[in-house]
Amino acid sequence: MNALWLADQPLVLASKSTARRALLEAAGIPLEVVVANIDERAVEAEAGMTDPAQAAVLLARRKAESVARTLPGRLVVGADQTLALGTKRFTKPADRHSARAQLAELRGRTHALHSGIALCRDGTVLYSASESAKLTMRDFSDSFLEAYLDAVGVSVTQSVGGYQLERIGIQCFERVEGTHDTILGLPLFGLLAALRVAGALAG
Repeated sequence: MNALWLADQPLVLASKSTARRALLEAAGIPLEVVVANIDERAVEAEAGMTDPAQAAVLLARRKAESVARTLPGRLVVGADQTLALGTKRFTKPADRHSARAQLAELRGRTHALHSGIALCRDGTVLYSASESAKLTMRDFSDSFLEAYLDAVGVSVTQSVGGYQLERIGIQCFERVEGTHDTILGLPLFGLLAALRVAGALAG
């Protein structure tokens, strides 16, 4: 705990993302991780959503609500991220083959990342929102693509689109428009404001 954190227990992060955890820790937020167990594709199908930004918020809410139900009184933050190239949606690649196909389709083009976030306590959603960023991949060669896949290994399946911009994935890009925290999947400014309103952070 620190002097800025006023709650008597840490924030609960309903995500296994190391990037999201690092963002919160760097911002001085004490936290513990409790991964939400939801079927993301089933949630999207049930809602019938085609808008990627709305889908990101819905998934973030469902993650936060799922964990909050098991931890009465705790503040729980959920987050999710969707990627769209025009009207086409992308999800985390299942393996190297699908990652190769995704990256080959994204190269030389601009896609959008939509990061949804939700803060819950018990059965109440205290805050939810989405923020977006535009990313342009450079038109890299097939040989670079294979070398990149070799370099990142299994981590290529751990992020939507098959890249992790905060790591070696930065080499795939030529331009990025959006905040760092949004690109990493956890828009922080709105969350920090919501935590102040909830009395968990010093004002």
